[in-house]
Parts: sequence; structure tokens; C-alpha cells
Amino acid sequence: MPKLYIETTIPSFYFNQRPEPEMVARGNWTRKWWDEHRHEYELVTSDAVLEELRNGDHPRREEKLTLLREVPVLSVTSEVADIAETYIKRFVMPDDPGGDAVHLALASYHACDVLLTWNCQHLANFRKLDHIRRVNVLLDLHVPALLTPLELLGESELL
Repeated sequence: MPKLYIETTIPSFYFNQRPEPEMVARGNWTRKWWDEHRHEYELVTSDAVLEELRNGDHPRREEKLTLLREVPVLSVTSEVADIAETYIKRFVMPDDPGGDAVHLALASYHACDVLLTWNCQHLANFRKLDHIRRVNVLLDLHVPALLTPLELLGESELL
């Protein structure tokens, strides 16, 4: 069963309340994938995701946290923090030690098959994939697929 890392945007879009059509679509695809397909994967998340969800002022915080209640939680170890720091130093990820670099480091270090996200600027971005791959090869790390829930839905489910 493929191992899939759940990044913060997944529970956020599951409970999306933004009215823009593209945000509504992302929420619909996220809920469809979560409700109908998550059992096809070994899900993991992290302390970093839970902390992001606990912090800040955003709607439905408790529901987002509850969605992940049964998902095993990976800890940010010193090795993971070092990998995240390398991503930042090598300009793979922005200088936000608790953010995208940590998510990528966790998914890579724990050899997740997929890092599931709606962050298409820094993570699920084809233009960044080669850079990520080169750095992970240098670090002798697995390169997870960086995907959105839409990419995990079958074509017939999109109609």
C-alpha cells in the first residue's frame, strides 16, 4: 500500500469555505478523494501539520484537526530539521523552517510515495521537481511524488 504524507492544505481544503470557483473545485476534489480513496493509502501526517492547523485564526480549526485524528503523526527529528535546512540553503524551498521545507523533508526522509498537497507554488510544481530530485539524490533521499488530490482521482470521477 503506498505511503502518503498529508500536508496542511488537505484538511484546509476539505473544509474550504472560500466562494471562488477554483477554491470550491479544490474542496470538492479533496473531499471526494478523502471520502472515497484515502483507504487505498497508508496515510501519515506530522507534528508540523498539526501545529500549522492549531495556530492562526482560521475557520473550522477543530474539524480540520479532527479529520487527522486517526492518521499516524511523524515527528520533526533533528535529521528532518537538517534536511529542511539544506532545502532552504540550496533554494529548493523558501526560508520558512517550519513550513514547506519541513513537509518535503518529512516525506522524503520517511520514503513516502506521495506528498499530497494543494501548494502548487512550492511543492506540487513541475518546475521545481528537477531541483528537488537533484538535492534529494545528493542527500541520498527518496523523492516522493508531489501530487494534488485531483491527480489521484480517476478520470471518470471528474465528470
